Order: sequence, then structure tokens, then C-alpha cells
Amino acid sequence: MGKIVITGASGNYGRGLTDRLIAAGRAADLILITRSPAKLAAREAQGCTVRYGDFDLPETLAAAVAGADQMMLISGTRVGARIAQHKAAIDAAAGAGVRHIVYTSFIGIDDPANPAEVRHDHIETERLIKASGCAWTMLRDAHYADAMIVMAGPGMMAGRQWVSNSGDGREAMVWRDDCIDSACAVLTGTGHEGRTYDITGPELQSFTQVAAILSEVTGVAIPHVAVDDAAQYAIFDAMGIPRRPVDDQAIGGIPWNSDDMVTFGQAIREGFLAIQSDDVARLTGHPARSVRQMIENHADSLRAAAQPAGA
Repeated sequence: MGKIVITGASGNYGRGLTDRLIAAGRAADLILITRSPAKLAAREAQGCTVRYGDFDLPETLAAAVAGADQMMLISGTRVGARIAQHKAAIDAAAGAGVRHIVYTSFIGIDDPANPAEVRHDHIETERLIKASGCAWTMLRDAHYADAMIVMAGPGMMAGRQWVSNSGDGREAMVWRDDCIDSACAVLTGTGHEGRTYDITGPELQSFTQVAAILSEVTGVAIPHVAVDDAAQYAIFDAMGIPRRPVDDQAIGGIPWNSDDMVTFGQAIREGFLAIQSDDVARLTGHPARSVRQMIENHADSLRAAAQPAGA
């Protein structure tokens, strides 16, 4: 079956994927790369190999990936600065004889008119992987429903409105868990080399529609307030959110930057992310889960966030 090396193994995606592969009996085949091995000490007790590796220090990566047959390249978090990091990982994999690279890419990146800042990082990383000589599989994940409902949702509830520059644009937000399930299926299955999958939720929805579901399920009116790009920047500036990404910085528990989010909203508004597929079901055997289900699963905490302090 061969060894599987997972980059960014201490992040949310990496942890979820590791859990699934361990459950599938593959612990002894896992090589987990992280900048902070101490964070993954428990994984060694589970039978995994943990190695130090840093995207920003390419010289650390050759030894980190040695002996692997497949690489799960989980994209870095520094939007706009990831290409050099990913290239270091890809070069290390190719040099070490890794056979197959699976990459967490993003939907809608083929169109060069797509304004989303993340597009350039992902399309260039895909190009580098295809030029590496390794077999490849691209998992083009849609916008995480978790990011909007679980992470940003409480702030929206507290403010009693959902403000965005996405207009009436639609997207098919996806559960991170469905993305991880899809990756696990590719890594443990066959016939996925040379394939690109759109990993999306089950339906296209505007933020106006999602806000209506949020209002219905929680019983708290949360209107969607459409603003232009300049107003969206001003809101993020007032929150102290940096325009460019800053490593290990989070505002309100969210590691965001406004250049990424404003161009993301613009891409939704202009229709570049209006992509929906059934690839989750085809890969995993279960249908992609809905935004409504995620809201229902977190209804109590969302409702609580709308309550005045001390209520």
C-alpha cells in the first residue's frame, strides 16, 4: 500500500485526515510533517511517524518526505505567499521518489478572470505538481461551510446581520469533513491519478438564502446586508483584520486577512464560484452534507451568540 506523507498534519484538515486513515488501519503507513512535532506527540503513540518539516525551510523537507509513496499536500494558510512553500514540498516529493501527489486546491480557478486572490496560488501550484513528474490528483474544495457558519456565524448572530460584498452570487459551500472524507477515499483507493474533482456542497445558494436559513433555524432574524468592496474593506479594517496575511495571527479566533476575503466575495458576486458537483458522493459513497444541516447542528451555540451579554 505504501507510505503516505501528510503536510500540515497538525492543522484541522491534517488532524481529521489522520484520524480517518488511522481508523482505516493505516497508522503505520503515515508520515506526519509539522513545524511543531510536539503538537503531534500523541500520534507517535498511535503508531504514526512524526517528522519536523517547514515549508519555509526547503532543506528540511527532503528527509521529512523520505520513503513516502504518496503525498497529501495540504495548502498553506498564507494566502498570496504559498507558491514558494508548495514548490519546496513538491520538489522534495519529486526528489524523494514520491509517486503520487494529492493537493487541496480550490474551485473555479481555471478562468483567469476569477478575481479571488487564492486563484493564483492554486493554479500555479497545480501547474508545478503537473510538471513534477509525479502522478497527481487535484481536490478542488469549495468554500468551507464551517468557516461561515461555525467560525464567522457567532459574530453575525451577535451583530444581528450578515454583511458581505457577495451580492446575489451563489456558491455550494462544503463541509470540511466532506473534503477530508474525499481525500481519504483518494489516498486509499485506486484510479484517481490524473483526475480533478470539484468537492462541493449539494446546492448552490446565495448568502441571502443562507441567512434566511440561519434566521429560520435559530429563530433570530439575520438579514443579509449587501455592501460594495470598499465598504467591506472598511468593516474589516475597523475590526483590526490585516489586509495581507500574518502568520499565527487571529482576530476573533479566525486567521483571516481582508484582501483574501474581499476578492473572495467579489468572485462569488461575479459568478466564478457557482460550481456544484456530485464528486463527494462519487468518492465517499455518501452525499455531501448541506449548509442547513450544519446550521441545525450548531443552532444552540449560534442562538446563544445572539443573546445580550448577561442574558
